[in-house]
Amino acid sequence: MTTIALPTYEDAVARFEPVIGLETHVELGTQTKMFCGCRTEFGAEPNTQVCPVCLGLPGALPVANRAGIEATIRIGLSLNCGIATWCRMARKNYFYPDMPKNFQTSQYDEPLCTEGYVDVEVDGKTYRIGIERVHLEEDTGKTLHVGGATGRIHGASESLVDYNRAGIPLVEIVTKPVPGLGALAPEVARAYVTELRDIIRSLGVSDVRMEQGSLRCDVNTSLNKPGAEWGTRTETKNVNSLRSVERAVRSEIIRQAGVLDGGGRIIQETRHFHEDRGDTSPGRSKEEATDYRYFPEPDLVPIAPDPAWVAELKAALPEKPSAKRARLSEEWGISAIDMQSVANAGAVELIEETIAAGASPAGARKWWMGELARRANESGIELSAVGATPAQVAELQKLVDDGKLNDKLARTVLEGVVAGEGDPAAVMSARGLEVVNDEGALTAAVDEAIAANPDIAAKIRDGKVAAAGALVGAVMKTTRGQADAKTVRDLILARLS
Repeated sequence: MTTIALPTYEDAVARFEPVIGLETHVELGTQTKMFCGCRTEFGAEPNTQVCPVCLGLPGALPVANRAGIEATIRIGLSLNCGIATWCRMARKNYFYPDMPKNFQTSQYDEPLCTEGYVDVEVDGKTYRIGIERVHLEEDTGKTLHVGGATGRIHGASESLVDYNRAGIPLVEIVTKPVPGLGALAPEVARAYVTELRDIIRSLGVSDVRMEQGSLRCDVNTSLNKPGAEWGTRTETKNVNSLRSVERAVRSEIIRQAGVLDGGGRIIQETRHFHEDRGDTSPGRSKEEATDYRYFPEPDLVPIAPDPAWVAELKAALPEKPSAKRARLSEEWGISAIDMQSVANAGAVELIEETIAAGASPAGARKWWMGELARRANESGIELSAVGATPAQVAELQKLVDDGKLNDKLARTVLEGVVAGEGDPAAVMSARGLEVVNDEGALTAAVDEAIAANPDIAAKIRDGKVAAAGALVGAVMKTTRGQADAKTVRDLILARLS
């Protein structure tokens, strides 16, 4: 295999212009599947939520799920799309083991929602991402490759198929190509998926949990020389975290630049993103629409949403996340730039829930955007998966507000919470970390510090109050950081006045 010399990212975007596009699949949270009455609970025993319809048995006829159609229309309206007055489902023909019918019921030339857009903000600038289509289809089953080291088919000894997911309503949201982003292409891609996730979550039509596969993103990337035609795109499949969306775009830009620098050509193909390495590897050659032999689904009647019903759905849409952020920015007393940082970190709902649990906006933001964000970044995980709940963060801040913990002790308590040792009060008690406020014990520690540092004590007696900080530090060391610093300082000044 030929080794490609890879440029730096900065060098790649200085010489090539990236064009990105995103295809995002959202598994709807309906109680039953799209074309049958099977349940949709996540994590059920394999192949226990199946029937003749979703298994594609001969003679079984599908019936469309109204809730799935309604949810798709609401998504389309929230993305500023036009809603079709008449459209049809189609058969998308291809063979794969997790496709029990050997075709997927989807939409082709007549999608339910078209021509929308989403605005995202990166580095203080707004970028409009055009939405080409939002269409409804059914999900496939899930194949598990076992016996190998990677979990992929190569090297596996056997493959198992779970059809529980087959037939769950799936909405595909396809952007138009997005040129002109330059070096910010990875950040804009992440911001778009973040905004999309927040919009869909606000509608309550999906839990959009990337780690469970209810939100999956395929990232298209191509490069071209400035002024030249767009290059050949690759499609990085099933990227499963917001952080990985950004990393996948960045790695493909670097890889493609290396291929072009070496005189090679980019092949239109699917690629797999590797979380551990942060790069992609080839999948399969990418099919064109003609390869799927689409034709109208003969067993389903056309979908013709009543315009009056669509108008009702539009009038009942919830507050958009962008409008909500503007409102919360004012309520929390922070700037629009700071709120954008909160949004980019995926912390808006976490902070909001922490405030609802009793914390102040400043206290909630301090923990989520400080210590917890640092831990999430170091571990390469989403902030919501860091191991602390909004209720626990609110409890931690209350212990600080009540004087039972100082910030240093609170950080130690937070370590225990994240490690699964319990709620903050329980961790504080078990580790013996509560602030020492007993005046008798503190007075003894202060007297010891004064006796051990006569020169500093003399300066304080001479009016150099700032020197008290050194004695406060000595007392804090003696008490393992558990003394209340203000009380200690007051005692020192009282003893030496």
